[in-house]
Amino acid sequence: MIADNKTKTDLEIVTLTPEQFAHLGDGAVAYVKPMLSEDVMRLFPQAPKIEPGLQLFALLSATGTPLVVTDTRAAAVANAWEHDLQTVSLH
Repeated sequence: MIADNKTKTDLEIVTLTPEQFAHLGDGAVAYVKPMLSEDVMRLFPQAPKIEPGLQLFALLSATGTPLVVTDTRAAAVANAWEHDLQTVSLH
C-alpha cells in the first residue's frame, strides 16, 4: 500500500516538460565522467594543453555543465562533496 490508501496503479503519472527534465537534479547531483586527456578541450576549452593518453575525471553538473577536471576520481568526488552535490558515475 502507498500513502493515502492508494495502490501503485492509482498513482498519477507526472509528465515533465523538456525544460523541467533538463533541470532535474540541478544543484543537487553531479556526474563523474572518466575521460582521456585528448577529450578535455571539448568540455574545458580554456584548459592548457595536456599530455595525450592520460586518464582524467570530469565533474559535470546535472545539466552537463563542466565543473572541474582532475587526475583522480576521488578528487572529483571530493570536489562535489565540498559543494554539497551527490555524485553518480557516467560511463
